[in-house]
Amino acid sequence: MDDKKRCNWCNSSQLYQKYHDEEWGVPVYDDATLFEFLLLETFQAGLSWITILNKRENFRKAFDNFDYQKIALYTDDKIQELLLDAGIIRNKLKVYSAVTNAQNYIKIQEEFGSFSTYIWDFVNGKPIDNNRKSLKEVTATTPLSDKISKDLKKRGFKFVGSTVVYAHMQATGMVNDHVADCWKRNE
Repeated sequence: MDDKKRCNWCNSSQLYQKYHDEEWGVPVYDDATLFEFLLLETFQAGLSWITILNKRENFRKAFDNFDYQKIALYTDDKIQELLLDAGIIRNKLKVYSAVTNAQNYIKIQEEFGSFSTYIWDFVNGKPIDNNRKSLKEVTATTPLSDKISKDLKKRGFKFVGSTVVYAHMQATGMVNDHVADCWKRNE
């Protein structure tokens, strides 16, 4: 670990710091990466993010490198195989939702040209800078995450409550929630 000032939530491990420094809050416009984060965020529901980060490579292997085209076609046999995989979160509803969400992801791509176009349109194509002074100011949801959550649910997505959606927005840089004294704040 080094002496850089970071958002306090990431200081418990080097893996957390690496994620914070290299990924969290960096704008993502690539559909494949956006799906990876969406899948991971849906599995995180009710758990800590570090739990998911620790299992990320297991998820990558189990879910065909997060290839939503393949995931959309998973059979019951593949789902049963996933439910036996101790390297991931073996929640039956979440595993089934990964398949459903991949199918709906493709439908959004067909409608909007890309998932990126769809999701980034909610913020007019550029990150919202929340100018957080401290971690206490960071909320778990916003009216915008409520709106996106409702729209995704209307389109058939599962495990996309407002908290999951806001975490996805933070992770993919749709919002900048780095606190004022974090070195990543103004990068």
